[in-house]
Amino acid sequence: MTEPDELYTLRAQYWMGHYHLALDEAKSIARRPMSPALKAEREELIQRAHLALGDFPKVIGGDTPALKALALRAQYDQAPDDDSRTAIANKMKEVLATETPPSPSLQLYASQLFLSHGWTKDALQCVHAGATLEHVAMTLQIYLKLDRLDLAQNQLRSLQQQDEDAVLTQLGSVFVSLATGSSSSGDAIHVLASLKEQYGPSPLLQNLSAASYVISGQYEEAETSLIECRKEFPDQLNADTLINLVVCQQHQGKDPSAGIMELKQTFPSHPYCQALDRVTGAFERESLKYKV
Repeated sequence: MTEPDELYTLRAQYWMGHYHLALDEAKSIARRPMSPALKAEREELIQRAHLALGDFPKVIGGDTPALKALALRAQYDQAPDDDSRTAIANKMKEVLATETPPSPSLQLYASQLFLSHGWTKDALQCVHAGATLEHVAMTLQIYLKLDRLDLAQNQLRSLQQQDEDAVLTQLGSVFVSLATGSSSSGDAIHVLASLKEQYGPSPLLQNLSAASYVISGQYEEAETSLIECRKEFPDQLNADTLINLVVCQQHQGKDPSAGIMELKQTFPSHPYCQALDRVTGAFERESLKYKV
């Protein structure tokens, strides 16, 4: 097990989606003596938390390539179209080339942006060596996206060997359980209940709980988890919550149109909305052929 350091709680709060608590923790430890490396990581975690909250003006970047990468991610998340996002992704490649070798932080942030942009191979190349716990967790996510559950399970074992009790390891086990299916959904529900009992709920944990309930066929419980999420975190509405609510409503035979409308209005550029528009458009074009 890795020995805790001054950033142990800050990392844990960030990984679990407690971004406001992470910012509070970062402020509370600002005057504690720590190494230059930990000071740099603290600054990165602060900007990562602002990024996750959508507070883009506060993601100011900095002199290091890692901080520049975070500023690029803020630009990417605000980009108006695919061409702009592609240009930013190419800029990330340029930043990645400025360090030889690139720092683990820079590799991680580049991998996250490349994965968001659909450059899966580039994303995997950044982190596949598993230089840090976050690299291993990111590699696990990429393999799940590629439908390679077997390789994701290998990454989970690597996480468990490095630090079985780490929050990232527990979250990794949840993702693998969800990908495995209903036979392992109970394990995911148990791990998430333990994390929420120890650290409190967050939008991330509530959505993962809802996904676990959906996979196990407990749609009412899933919907309850998501409604609680909206009530408890009204300032942190994300697309996942709305999408999962739509799924729950569909499974229960409820009308999801209001949720879909809110999703399109709030997150019009989300891949789910774009895919839904493509499918709807294709259906309407095809239906015209049979119009009488």
